Amino acid sequence: MGKKALFTGSFDPLTNGHLDIIERASKMFDKLVVGVIMNPQKKSLFTLEERENMIREVTAHLPNVEVSHFSGLLADYVNENGFDVIVRGLRGTTDFEYELTMAHMNARLFNDNVDTVFLMTDPEYAFLSSSMAKEVHSLGGSIKGLIPDIILKYMDEKKQV
Repeated sequence: MGKKALFTGSFDPLTNGHLDIIERASKMFDKLVVGVIMNPQKKSLFTLEERENMIREVTAHLPNVEVSHFSGLLADYVNENGFDVIVRGLRGTTDFEYELTMAHMNARLFNDNVDTVFLMTDPEYAFLSSSMAKEVHSLGGSIKGLIPDIILKYMDEKKQV
């Protein structure tokens, strides 16, 4: 049996920074699940189902990548679904401090032998967040090259409604 990894986020929307992490992690593990989480503290542009479908569309070229969703405690989802590794992307030192703290807490909650792996984002996208992309787009700024083209098309459609 191979290594099964999980990369989680709200992905509202998925950015090219997220896609870079997904593509790189898919080469490292036998199976990578992109776990879309509902974050009640964030105002979502896309529904959970829309985000899942868009991510499936953008990652269709990666045969070992699956898309799922969950709510509740990450550790419960990880333990119930037999993941070996959690993948987290890091943009800078602020992300590192937050993610390290979360990894330590999760280590207490995970079943044995679940590791957290940190991947540094491509420097081209180190400044980028989904929130920033949504804000710039909503104000008419160009985010081309920062968001997969198909997702940008969906964002443009939402903006026109």
